Amino acid sequence: MGARVEAEQYGKDVIVLKNMVKELHPDPKTQPKVLGPSGFYDEKWFNSFLEVLGQEVVDRYGLFLNSIDAYTGDDLNLITRIQDPPYLNQVPQTYRGVFNFVNKFNPQSRAWVSESGGALQGGVKDERLQPTITRFFVGKLSFGGNYALLKTTTFIPNPDYYGSLLWHRLMENIVLIVTQESQESNPKKKPRTSIIFINLLKDSSFDVTLSSYEHHRRGNIQGQIMLLNVVPMVLTDTFDIPAMDPKLVNASTPISVAAHSIVYETIRDFHA
Repeated sequence: MGARVEAEQYGKDVIVLKNMVKELHPDPKTQPKVLGPSGFYDEKWFNSFLEVLGQEVVDRYGLFLNSIDAYTGDDLNLITRIQDPPYLNQVPQTYRGVFNFVNKFNPQSRAWVSESGGALQGGVKDERLQPTITRFFVGKLSFGGNYALLKTTTFIPNPDYYGSLLWHRLMENIVLIVTQESQESNPKKKPRTSIIFINLLKDSSFDVTLSSYEHHRRGNIQGQIMLLNVVPMVLTDTFDIPAMDPKLVNASTPISVAAHSIVYETIRDFHA
């Protein structure tokens, strides 16, 4: 279900809300944050909204970034599109637009990108495509729609559930460097670093010379079971999450990144 409110009216309503918040909570230290509209990014709409709003009214913006026609619930070309670099290169312009409009009107505010891909029509309904689409969401729901971490009918984890666990355990939220090739973090302030490599190519593998290895069974990105170091990620007989043990390797050997796979590499006793 969708609804649309004109930008000018929405801006006026938010100003009224902000004034009510200030009146009820005069202490800035305990004053609740006022969130901006959460929806698909429409540059013209948001610019009009912020022109009415002015500065220092909204503290956060929640956005769905669905700038290109991929990742919708009825997209039959989804697998082809998410592996097409020229097609995906259309996305940075949208992020650039978000960055510019936030800094133009209120540099102190923040934009929260909740779903980078598309929640349109509840995600992909074809079970064969669900593991593919879920890899490209920044924010994830526990359940709901066809792209969540848990199956809507059984609450059994989808493949991305295990990927999210790995990210939480290894990458955390302290990112040091981001490039087109890899992302590096220093999790939990321990003397080590974790690097993630993502290979979207369907036919090519590559070696990285510099511990944990994640990929789909038989390299099938439409598969419902994910492998972690060749171990299938399925619930145990008692419905517990399986052990997610790393594979210890010699640090001097190359890292093999297979087609359609994700590698989490953790270097112990790392001091930056």
